[in-house]
Amino acid sequence: MLPKHIGIILDGNRRFARELMKKPWAGHKMGLEKARDVLDWACERGIKYVTAYVLSLENFQTRPKKELELILKYFGEEMDEMFENSGHIVHKSKVKIRFIGRTHILPDELLEKMKKVEEKTKDYEEHTLNIAIAYGGQQEIVDAVRKIMEKSLDGTIKISQLDETLLREHLYTNGQPAPDMIIRTGGEKRLSNFLPFQSVYSELFFTDTKWPAFTKNEFDKALDDFSSRHRRFGS
Repeated sequence: MLPKHIGIILDGNRRFARELMKKPWAGHKMGLEKARDVLDWACERGIKYVTAYVLSLENFQTRPKKELELILKYFGEEMDEMFENSGHIVHKSKVKIRFIGRTHILPDELLEKMKKVEEKTKDYEEHTLNIAIAYGGQQEIVDAVRKIMEKSLDGTIKISQLDETLLREHLYTNGQPAPDMIIRTGGEKRLSNFLPFQSVYSELFFTDTKWPAFTKNEFDKALDDFSSRHRRFGS
């Protein structure tokens, strides 16, 4: 059985570049190219939802200025490709693009490109790609609680209605199933504030392979590993 929804933590770009004696931002550019490949593989395997952790809120706030500027530049160029290139995997496989995170802190020019991509792909129904940028899982929960509190204050809902279902309905991923599996490349074995509410029963797959070097063989290995597990959901 294949997962319906996979989350991916794209880790190891900078270390991969360092191994090649290149600047850190070269790793981020290679990482974006790899993301296209992995999305293609996921679509080939019939996976409906993919959530890619591209840039954490913490990294947005702490990365060196030049590195962050280039990360956002490359990301903007990828948005241009998605919007302008009909041969892009997003259009070939009918992938709806959604951006999740505190995206309002991103540069206005980049936000405009992101909105255009969302609008252009909004009617695609085969697959959905959530791009987590300026994202933090704890902050997502805070944002959800804030929305619920605002509705409580204006009388739309009663605070007594607050439960797991109501909170889930106010998360960025509302309307989508929780990730069945989360893959993390780069050797670290933690979730790093990625989908903490949604991932409570996710199967985890960690690999030492750095993101730009991640292969289709290893992707298939992760899916095969998932299919061999017995999921009990706390029972």
